[in-house]
Amino acid sequence: MGTRSTRAEKSAAMPDSQHTLAVDIGGTNVSVAAFRGDQLLHVATSPTQREGGPRWMVGELERLVRSLPVQRFDACGIGFGGPVDYPTQKIVTSTHVPGWDAFDLVSEIEQRFSVAAVMDRDTMVGALGEGIYGAGAGVRPFFYMTLSTGIGGGLLTEHGLYRGVDSFACELGHHTVLPGGPLCLCGSHGCMERMCCGLWLERDYGRPAKELLEDPEFVRRYVVHLAQGLKNTIMLLNPARIVIGGGISHAGEALFGPLRAELAAQMPGWSRARVDIQPPALGGQSVLWGALALARQHASPHRSLATVPPEERTIKA
Repeated sequence: MGTRSTRAEKSAAMPDSQHTLAVDIGGTNVSVAAFRGDQLLHVATSPTQREGGPRWMVGELERLVRSLPVQRFDACGIGFGGPVDYPTQKIVTSTHVPGWDAFDLVSEIEQRFSVAAVMDRDTMVGALGEGIYGAGAGVRPFFYMTLSTGIGGGLLTEHGLYRGVDSFACELGHHTVLPGGPLCLCGSHGCMERMCCGLWLERDYGRPAKELLEDPEFVRRYVVHLAQGLKNTIMLLNPARIVIGGGISHAGEALFGPLRAELAAQMPGWSRARVDIQPPALGGQSVLWGALALARQHASPHRSLATVPPEERTIKA
């Protein structure tokens, strides 16, 4: 078995009286949630208007938060659907929507809701959520992948999230799985995201991913590139478990069955690396629960430094 999650991860629980605002900003939906301690009180969601950019998003967040049963919060965690420079708490860019470059979302949220906030890339936050509360609980190292509008990943080790030296670790979606393939939004060709994400599936085939994945023959072809990306991840990181979340994962066993079979066929015969691919236990709420965990880790002065990456210790709320 993989290394079990540390007691410190569990012991940093918010007091029952503490209220946390969790924010999930994705390419398909934007969601907010109110927590009291570890209790989820309410979730509010709306479709993302990509053309609206950050100003629309901030206004929509205000509207959604007003619908929550709690209006005063003690902490806030944010998962953003794009690269985030974690030490500076700044958005680097959005790979799908213009206007987000260097946008100071944390300051906007702190000012509007009068709460200390902390932000990370949504796939990292999803890894926290599933790794502490969901299908990755008790398993380390644990890899979380989101398969939705875009594709990304997050690695949770016994020492906490692995972000890399520049906060760009686990950008799984931009591994090349088809050299010389179609042009990706990143400027490269044949990226896993270009071949497998919901945005490009709909553009290439003229139908939503949900409909496409109802066709077993389409799924059989689709999982080839998806398995190539997962094989790369397994051979490089050797995680104890991979959980695939995001909207496309809602296809369930119609996707996971063929994917596991294709991945097993692609793995080298001599490899003893485990291949444990699971759907999320938290459904579409992995990032919201991860935002709770991120906020509590940032706020708690008593958590073990063994679970805190060095750069995180320097961030001020």
